[in-house]
Amino acid sequence: MRPDILNPLFADVRSLKGVGPGLAKPLDRLGLARVKDIAYHFPVNWIYRKPVSRLDVSDVGTNIVITVTVMDHRSSGSARSPLRIYAADADGNYLTLTFFGRNGGWARKQLPIGETRVISGKLDRYGDELQMVHPDHIAEVGGTGSPGLAEAVYPLSEGLTNNRMGQLAAMALADLPVLPEWIEPSLLASRNWMGWEPALQTVHRRDDQAARDRLAYDELFSNQLAMRLVRAAMDRRKAVPIVGNGALVDRLQLPFALTGAQTRVIAEIEGDIAQSRPMLRLLQGDVGAGKTMVALRALLRVVEAGMQGAMLAPTEILARQHFAGLQKLLSGLPVNIAILTGREKGKLREATLMGLADGSIHILVGTHAIFQEAVTYKSLALAVIDEQHRFGVSQRLMLSRKGRGVPHLLVMTATPIPRSLALAVYGEMDSSQIDELPPGRTPVETRVISQERLPEIIEGVARHLASGKQAFWVCPLVEEIENSDLAAAEQRAEQLKLRFGDQVALVHGRMRGPEKDAVMERFISGETRLLVATTVIEVGVDVPNASLMIVEAADRFGLAQLHQLRGRVGRGAERSVCLLVRHVQIGEIARTRLALMRETNDGFRIAEEDLKLRGAGELLGMRQSGESPFHIATPEQVRELIGVAADDARLLLDRDGGLEGPRGEAARLCLYLFERDAGIATLRGG
Repeated sequence: MRPDILNPLFADVRSLKGVGPGLAKPLDRLGLARVKDIAYHFPVNWIYRKPVSRLDVSDVGTNIVITVTVMDHRSSGSARSPLRIYAADADGNYLTLTFFGRNGGWARKQLPIGETRVISGKLDRYGDELQMVHPDHIAEVGGTGSPGLAEAVYPLSEGLTNNRMGQLAAMALADLPVLPEWIEPSLLASRNWMGWEPALQTVHRRDDQAARDRLAYDELFSNQLAMRLVRAAMDRRKAVPIVGNGALVDRLQLPFALTGAQTRVIAEIEGDIAQSRPMLRLLQGDVGAGKTMVALRALLRVVEAGMQGAMLAPTEILARQHFAGLQKLLSGLPVNIAILTGREKGKLREATLMGLADGSIHILVGTHAIFQEAVTYKSLALAVIDEQHRFGVSQRLMLSRKGRGVPHLLVMTATPIPRSLALAVYGEMDSSQIDELPPGRTPVETRVISQERLPEIIEGVARHLASGKQAFWVCPLVEEIENSDLAAAEQRAEQLKLRFGDQVALVHGRMRGPEKDAVMERFISGETRLLVATTVIEVGVDVPNASLMIVEAADRFGLAQLHQLRGRVGRGAERSVCLLVRHVQIGEIARTRLALMRETNDGFRIAEEDLKLRGAGELLGMRQSGESPFHIATPEQVRELIGVAADDARLLLDRDGGLEGPRGEAARLCLYLFERDAGIATLRGG
């Protein structure tokens, strides 16, 4: 149960004065559903104003605050003409206040002739006149609406003004609870950080990096503490040791010999699952490194030991591809493999559930459906999670209740993760790395080309298809958006069909599962030759005959995403090419990204550079897809503070009495505040 002291922060946003259904909608679009969300909705910029008593040409270009007397209203009478209001400072220097459109009527009421008003805005010069277009504040002298010298600029959505957002933030901050300090005292002092409540107040009042760092640290600390609690809880609950007899592994016919890196990682995994301590291991391997083969060996060891294994994929396309690939590899072996996604219904689903419950299904492949409450396993001993950033600590706890003991867990990713991010997302896990590619894999040749040469690219595609090969063409959008110059997948597919006819297929994330699968199956079988797609094909799609990847508007993608897309080709022995089509004019960061893609195929180097180049707002492509574990901490703050947070969490548990000591009681509040209370549930055995 959440402590009562935090309940006001978790109250519905409509509990704030003046927030009804109409205002709740734009707030909801920003993800602001509770009072806490408003309090943690930080400014992205600041407007600073200079208080002046007299108008001066030297202040042109500056935001000023000044008291003026209104002298006259003038307009031509035309609806399109601006209203000009003439005002004067205390010395009689004139200022023209200009209002366009419907603001004229409002301005006349706010600025009656002969009255004195406090105004603020950017001072401009128009000919010989000093001018202010649409002052941002107009207030009576001594009134409550006078502008401050610093004003926060918030992220907004349609129907929400910056002024209203500031008012909501003030209401959310007006009654903050007094919480005990959870940060270790010497750390707090060494960083010169203020307390939680003053820091939260400060970030809404001025641009203060120390206050932002302290609040980001709270989020990172709660995350590290929760993961350590989950790891400790899993260690207490014990797993069933898995030792196979080789009856299946020795008969497995692989399409190529295992690399030294694969052999090393297999030994690490088999050593883990042979213990009663539950395995929690992260397996990193670049695109095409052979992670699935490693996972299959571990799953077969489980089946040899008379138990069950499961593999979770992030999308239905990838789940079905894994299922088909594993079926092929397991052909001739006495292993019963099944698939379960949201699409399996009726008798087929019932038969699968019965097979899991009675143990006749040995390996299950699927999406999140495989861990739902209704899915019961007779003896689940190993779960493999493929490319799943959202599988956080609470999901790991849910999984721990699915087996006879705690199932061993292997999390795989083909997006190499910088150390700081790996610690942030998978801090309680051991780590393995497949750092070499299977023999016969040739590096993908990457070229950067301007969109001006699109006709040449299409001719190149024609030659490629004529040679019997297949190609991907990736676009960033599904359909045209007004005022957007990005190529839309639907429009591009139609254009390419005019040239290549039925050889062209289209797949995107808005398609229904069966429709999407049908398109992919036709492409995998070679029935269609050119697949136009959005980034739905980013992870896992394996078509060895596809040896050309074209990424349109490549300068708009992050490095990690480009690397994943490039990994869809080069999966056979054929020489493969990735064309990154850029806009004619691109920024310096985009230019640096594309140059690095051309220079290297090393996913680990690319991941580190991606973290450096993206900056606040995007974390290895995770924030743009809604998968970031953090809402407050920026990539820079993660890099700087995650190690400190990990050490502090360890110190709390090992030296300061865990959650039972005085500091631990405060840390419990931190866990609840950041909704990492899954860690607390472990202490109750939940």
